[in-house]
Amino acid sequence: MRALIHQQPTTVRYAEINAEEWLTAPYRPTPTIIEAAKALYAQHSVTAIARSDAGAKNLAETSATIDRLIEEAKLDGRRSVIFVTGVPGAGKTLVGLNVATQHSDPDGTHAVFLSGNGPLVAVLREAVTRDEMARLRHTVPRPRKGKVATKVKAFIQNVHHFRDEGLKVPDLAPDDHVAIFDEAQRAWNSRETANFMKRRKNVPDFLHSEPAFLLSCMARHTDWAAVICLVGDGQEINRGEAGITGWLDALTESDVPWTAYAPPQLHESEAGAHRAMTVLLERGSLRMENGLHLATSMRSFRAETLSDFVKAVLHPDLDSARRNLRTLSGRYPLVITRDVHKAKAWLRSKARGSERVGLLASSRAMRLRPHAIDVRYNVDPVHWFLGPSDDVRSSDFLEDAATEFQVQGLEVDWACVTWDADLRYTESAWSHHNFHGAKWKAVRQAEHQQFVLNTYRVLLTRARQGMAIFVPPGSPEDSTRSPHYYDHTFGFVRDVGIPVI
Repeated sequence: MRALIHQQPTTVRYAEINAEEWLTAPYRPTPTIIEAAKALYAQHSVTAIARSDAGAKNLAETSATIDRLIEEAKLDGRRSVIFVTGVPGAGKTLVGLNVATQHSDPDGTHAVFLSGNGPLVAVLREAVTRDEMARLRHTVPRPRKGKVATKVKAFIQNVHHFRDEGLKVPDLAPDDHVAIFDEAQRAWNSRETANFMKRRKNVPDFLHSEPAFLLSCMARHTDWAAVICLVGDGQEINRGEAGITGWLDALTESDVPWTAYAPPQLHESEAGAHRAMTVLLERGSLRMENGLHLATSMRSFRAETLSDFVKAVLHPDLDSARRNLRTLSGRYPLVITRDVHKAKAWLRSKARGSERVGLLASSRAMRLRPHAIDVRYNVDPVHWFLGPSDDVRSSDFLEDAATEFQVQGLEVDWACVTWDADLRYTESAWSHHNFHGAKWKAVRQAEHQQFVLNTYRVLLTRARQGMAIFVPPGSPEDSTRSPHYYDHTFGFVRDVGIPVI
């Protein structure tokens, strides 16, 4: 064997590899957001960790646009708000983390990454802390995990903690000149913020929405400040979320002048956004920047058009869904089944190496318990996303289902989306329901109907490489699981063209 190894270089001829061409080749695996956070914290740039292909929007271009606008704010002594939009999985969080790591100078343009998504913050913090401990394992003396975790905590913060610090000393400016707000559309409106402040903080008569108060905190900087708002499309999943209009209204009502930058696509984010943007444009305080929109999903690197497919399914638009499914054919495996055990077996057959699998379910999916899926059990997202495959709390164990609240902003490689009767297909439209007491009740309010749709939009866009959809068969003996609740949903999704297993 040794002789053969020594002989190989003289008997086998290889083409010379051009290093530059190899690095910029059409396919480079895109990391998960967890892998990306670890790499960025270790001072790798976004161009070093993201794929480079003609079909994907260049993350480096968007990051460069943001860097330029931050620098202009600093040089001109300006307060700026920068809106970054994108489809689910386009890399908005990745861009935000990149900006935070590239502006980490405490004496200059120090930045902080903020999110109201508790599971996302917890998972990223723990993942980055573990990775940093592993990289420093040979350091003498070896740092304590608590010390490393404290440093990471300053880099990735919960937006509510940032808000609470702003309450303590009303006139004190934050340490950070740059604040990145992930999922900015989920910030609370004035009613929800006032309610929380009264109940939890003993602050009566609080008059600000969360966007307005957060902007007022950053406006305490007398020299300059930059706020980056990362905006998801169709990601509002809970009551009290102000949406992007909440930020635009806060800008129009602010006593302090702000200059806003946004891509043209922000007009399409909400019905009220167009009106508020028109006001800001007429004032001359809004400037359009094409480089601030991420149009292509990078999460599902096999299927950049997955978000278009999901949008068509939830619209519902059967013809458009079929067209989009054809673009996924052969690249992004999709199956549908009435047997959850077949779905789990399919996931396990697909996953390779360190690829993660996971069960997903709507937080309203109260009648999946006969299938051993109980969303009332609140999974720990740190164990679910980071635990080894032999840990019963891990996603890989396929025992505990994570809901939209635990997985928004994160992803697995292969997912089984379990579809309950909270969202049912009728003859030509979706019907929205909540489970109260011992029966399902129709959701009447348009806003809450949108929350149900957005829940499934989140769940159906969490898988990077492929997805199984489980629609229960129901039971004639159980009025809460009538086959009628499920059969039309299964039929519609099947008729889109997804193979049945």
